[in-house]
Amino acid sequence: MATVEVSFTPLPAHVRTARLVATAVARRSGVEEALLDEVRLAVGEACSRAVEAHRRHCPAEPVRIALTDSAGRFEVSVTDTGDPGTATYGDGIAAGAATADGSAAPGPGPEPAPLGAGPALGLAVIQGPDDDVEISETEDGVTIRMSWPAGGARG
Repeated sequence: MATVEVSFTPLPAHVRTARLVATAVARRSGVEEALLDEVRLAVGEACSRAVEAHRRHCPAEPVRIALTDSAGRFEVSVTDTGDPGTATYGDGIAAGAATADGSAAPGPGPEPAPLGAGPALGLAVIQGPDDDVEISETEDGVTIRMSWPAGGARG
């Protein structure tokens, strides 16, 4: 199991770098070319949400990303240390949001924005048809874990 860890200051300009790194590691892990745009988009959205949470609640703390290739899966975890008790993800990811398996995401929060606007659209982007997504909220912040099938590392 190989893991690449990246942390960056919560600036929107660094989201592009996170997308590029995630795409390169996904390609190296054997994720199919057809899925790389989905990886890029989902990682970009998760990082953008984390940057926004940090800018509101803890601008001095870095956003953290872990990219792991394990057991035929490529997994990305984006962690923010924003204030989860005050709707870290703009309008609360938890209220009405669902994980990839259809279960409700944990935690309190106000009603999500209508589909097509704000946080709800971002969650729809992150939860693409071919990936697994888990959103967990703890007292330390929010982690979005996303995974895709990988064919193993390429030389």
